[in-house]
Amino acid sequence: MWFWGVRAAVGWLALIAVQVAWLFIDDGDRGPHVWALAVTVVLAVSHVTVMPWWRYRVHRWETTADAVYTQSGWLRQEWRIAPISRIQTVDSERGPLEQLFGLANVTVTTASAAGPLRVHGLDRSTAQRLVDELTESTQATTGDAT
Repeated sequence: MWFWGVRAAVGWLALIAVQVAWLFIDDGDRGPHVWALAVTVVLAVSHVTVMPWWRYRVHRWETTADAVYTQSGWLRQEWRIAPISRIQTVDSERGPLEQLFGLANVTVTTASAAGPLRVHGLDRSTAQRLVDELTESTQATTGDAT
């Protein structure tokens, strides 16, 4: 949850920095700038405090011997299932912020037009274990993964 909050805060801080710079550079009426900055701060605080909690409650993932399941979404929630026999690739990635928090993301790619299944913000060892298990399962499963 801390990772999601910090990641959101970084984006909001960049926007706030631009608005503050604009406030001091513009010699005209500063009233609209101050209002825009105030609205941005209120939205930022709301987003940074609510989003991690909401995301933790809604986003889920699970693997079984037969499939990978993911659930995500804010208001419109999506539940996706990828049979093990349809998996084409399993990837793990860690950006700079994930590395700082000791986290990783796992992407499971299938031939589905809906795109890959993504599991974000896993503990690094859990992500590696998931990649290893899915790789082993897909190699042991007969089928053409299409």
